[in-house]
Amino acid sequence: MGPPSISGYMTAAAAIAAALFFVLWWMLQGEESPWVPAGLAASVVMLVAAFARLLVARRLRGRFPVYERSDRHSHADAAPRSYEDVLKSRSMHAAALRSLHRQSIEADAKDSPEMHRQLYDLCTNYLMGAEKALQGQDIRPDGRVALRTGVERVRDLQKHHLLTWAKGSARQLTHEAQQRIRLFEKVETANRALECIDTALKVYPDEEQLNVSAHAVREFITSSRVAHWVELAERAAFKGHYQRAIDCYRDALYYLTRDRPESAGQAAAERITREIELLQVRLDNSNVIDSNPAIHNKKGRRRT
Repeated sequence: MGPPSISGYMTAAAAIAAALFFVLWWMLQGEESPWVPAGLAASVVMLVAAFARLLVARRLRGRFPVYERSDRHSHADAAPRSYEDVLKSRSMHAAALRSLHRQSIEADAKDSPEMHRQLYDLCTNYLMGAEKALQGQDIRPDGRVALRTGVERVRDLQKHHLLTWAKGSARQLTHEAQQRIRLFEKVETANRALECIDTALKVYPDEEQLNVSAHAVREFITSSRVAHWVELAERAAFKGHYQRAIDCYRDALYYLTRDRPESAGQAAAERITREIELLQVRLDNSNVIDSNPAIHNKKGRRRT
């Protein structure tokens, strides 16, 4: 049994207000405009009744929550809950395919990585629902054939949108990283680009374009680190801080040999090694001069 109705309560309140109006109007016949006070009194009765109705409704919601929840569940059960339910009907399956293709065309037109990722998720949901639907026994043979054909088409869409999302996101994030000033911001943003590519590589590990993109991003990270430490080394050498310059060059050499072992990295490593050797000679000569007072005095006399 559901919650009690309050329509009878309001009907009774309206009847009482009407009776009060006519009684007061009859009693005040000798007064000027007797309908005014009678109408006010009847209005007060209706306002009090309406306020009381609100209080009653709140109490009913607290006392009968089960009926409200059951109503919501009954409506939810009446609607399709997933792609699995939709795909069991040929007409609904065809409509779902048309919707996916329409959204796919729109995503390609706008070239938005977010839209491509949303389409990938929609395709994934479709394929999961199709797999469950094909495992059931309540699909007609012609519907089963149509569903398998749809699965092949949606798998192509799924791959297309995941790869497009990964490449587009990586391109945007790498461009953003190039605009950063601080090294840690460059590396952090570039690593986010790598995460997007790695997400796609987990699904399609043999996709060559993804591997090429990942290599380009890693190359950018390495170049940024090496350039950062080389710049610090050059500044230190210019100021005569040779030991500090050597340490910075060694940091650059560490990242270079660790992350770029190929021939291009070896050539850059040789140049940095030569700079370290030259700085080491300067540092040794500076230490000899500082440790020999005679050389200091001799230099001082020459200057005078």
